[in-house]
Amino acid sequence: MHDFVIPELGRANPYGIYDLAHNTGWVSVGVDHDTAVFAVESIRRWWQSMGQSVYPKAKRLLITADGGGSNGVRVRLWKTELQKFADEIGLPIAVCHFPPGTSKWNKIEHRLFSFITQNWRGKPLVSFEVIVSLIAATTTTNGLKVHSELDTNTYPPGLKVSDKDFAQVRLRRDKFHGEWNYEIRPTFLKN
Repeated sequence: MHDFVIPELGRANPYGIYDLAHNTGWVSVGVDHDTAVFAVESIRRWWQSMGQSVYPKAKRLLITADGGGSNGVRVRLWKTELQKFADEIGLPIAVCHFPPGTSKWNKIEHRLFSFITQNWRGKPLVSFEVIVSLIAATTTTNGLKVHSELDTNTYPPGLKVSDKDFAQVRLRRDKFHGEWNYEIRPTFLKN
């Protein structure tokens, strides 16, 4: 998603999760950098607050993501942070990235962020609280419900992942475009 600069306060970075099956959204509004650590923390917060209660019998988590940005296909930190998350929740995490130029087909754009944009159209985004409350007030006639929270943690940019650390990621690439489609397995699971 795009970030917004509030001159007196700084940058607001919305990062969203859209649950297609339940027509619900989660949007973390970060006040620091949009990094892979922030992206995975947003997914973690969704899982802890919403996901695990509606999917108590989940055997794996599927994430569809754009090909670039903080959750980009080439971002080693994204995969390293997903490994930590997979280990925490004990579930494999399957990731399917949209190929370059196709993110416009990502359901989150049409079923979540487009309605958020309509909801806050013409309203001044003057504070983080206003941004969070406008996002959380977004609904549709089809029943969309959105939860939003402010994330005041710091996420330093430019963190590098060493070859040694990246080798610890239990990455299993799919046969079909394994660079875009892969699974990260918790370390305690056997192949």
